[in-house]
Amino acid sequence: MRMCVFLSAADLDERYTRPAREFAELLGQGGHTLVWGGSDVGLMKVVADGVQEAGGRLRGVSVTFLAAKARAGADEMVIAKDLAERKRLLLEKADAVVIMVGGTGTLDEATEILELKKHGHTEIPVVLLNTAGFYDGLKQQLLRMEDEGFLPRPLTDLVFFAEEPAGALACLEESQGIA
Repeated sequence: MRMCVFLSAADLDERYTRPAREFAELLGQGGHTLVWGGSDVGLMKVVADGVQEAGGRLRGVSVTFLAAKARAGADEMVIAKDLAERKRLLLEKADAVVIMVGGTGTLDEATEILELKKHGHTEIPVVLLNTAGFYDGLKQQLLRMEDEGFLPRPLTDLVFFAEEPAGALACLEESQGIA
């Protein structure tokens, strides 16, 4: 499976890096391909290292202004002209999406895939890995949107919230008939 992971390129502490590394190792051991923002720094590096060391493949999509931080040695690296093209290419290359901890860029990517699913423009499975309760507030907001009629589809049709890496991967493998 080609797994697009949206996540931070920031250097983060162990409560975020440990679960990210665990997910990456599971992905690599399962023979899956990581499709990610291509950076070789921060949490993006942690995940790429884990996937590659466990035998998985790396398909990066960086962007012109971050090309100097792109990972050397990836199986594939594409340099997009801007962030909009980067998001489009990431999703085109993926069979599933995992949203990990991140900042505004990750939130932008997350809301884009949820919006595409909401309108039926994709049925790609999406899992939000809620490491250390990082997305509790977002989950509460999305549930409110559902309760108050802002979502034309049930929230469970749009995203699965996983608390642990193994649960995230199991959900995605099951959705693709792998489990």
